[in-house]
Amino acid sequence: MTKSKPPEIPESVQQQADKIVQKFNKTVIKDPSRYYVPRFKGKYLHLDRVSIRRPDRICRLKYNGQIDDWDFAIYKYSDGAYDPDEWAFPGSEHVDGTIEGAMKAGLKAYPD
Repeated sequence: MTKSKPPEIPESVQQQADKIVQKFNKTVIKDPSRYYVPRFKGKYLHLDRVSIRRPDRICRLKYNGQIDDWDFAIYKYSDGAYDPDEWAFPGSEHVDGTIEGAMKAGLKAYPD
């Protein structure tokens, strides 16, 4: 049995994701010098966060065909890679398949 390949993220979904990230930055973070930046690459949405320094990698979401059903992978600085199997981190309880849940988890996992 072969797994079906997740679709690349359509432009319309990318636009929706951008709006979700912008709204989260404005209503949850509320700090113009600290915000999430979405990056799209194939079937992935990378969520980086800008703070005092350069953008930091936080997590990566894999598109599964729906705006509220993403696979989550936290960025592990110790390994220099995204890890979809790592669930022992502060904020993991927020991971629920949504972009908002991923950003909430990222705020707990990497507070600054």
